[in-house]
Amino acid sequence: MVQSTSRESSGRGLHVAVIMDGNGRWACARGLPRSQGHLAGVEAVRRVAAAAPGLGISTLTLHAFSAHNWERSREEVRALFEIFEDFLRTEIPQWLLNGVRVSVIGRRNRIPSTLRDAIANAERETAPGRNLRLRLAIDYSSRDALIGAAVCLKAAHDLPEYAFERCLGAQNGGGAVPDVDLLIRAGGEQRLSDFMLWECAFAELYFTRELWPDFDADSLAEAIRDFHSRDRRFGRVTEAVAG
Repeated sequence: MVQSTSRESSGRGLHVAVIMDGNGRWACARGLPRSQGHLAGVEAVRRVAAAAPGLGISTLTLHAFSAHNWERSREEVRALFEIFEDFLRTEIPQWLLNGVRVSVIGRRNRIPSTLRDAIANAERETAPGRNLRLRLAIDYSSRDALIGAAVCLKAAHDLPEYAFERCLGAQNGGGAVPDVDLLIRAGGEQRLSDFMLWECAFAELYFTRELWPDFDADSLAEAIRDFHSRDRRFGRVTEAVAG
């Protein structure tokens, strides 16, 4: 018998996932190096994380660095890792003040040791946070996580969905999280890019042309308003249609 986590958001805050696309294009349009676009993207992260709890969001998962982003130039990858490390170290006082619990999903064996240390420290220091769970996906591939979860269950006689989700949670750096309610992609592209494929199975998708560095609290509020305007039936039929 298949057993699953709840696909309803009632009784808990929303889980919103974001593909933060457009940093490089934002910088190039202004004649700036791509690293400046990533720094501007960090400011957008701060704005969105601050606004999230007030919009009913309890879990916010941000796609920061895909496993496929290793194909970028060595200079850009190095700059990104330095930005991540600085962000994880300097934001801790604000996260503690705002009750934010930080965790990182994705592989850690390929990133610099200083970044691994910064991740571990941020996760340890912010563990008591209860207002918002902020998850950063770094060197992340949903396909890799799914394969890892399947390997975890290889010896099992049956594969109940809840057990698979538990193994997937282990692949993603720890405890299980609720299904994604809303996936936002900035930057105008309309694809999932190997991001949380299992968790987004029933997610509402919201695509905006707004480049990530321009995304702010009003942008997030508009996405949430759009989400609440949708009829989430999960395969059921509404009473009006059924009648």
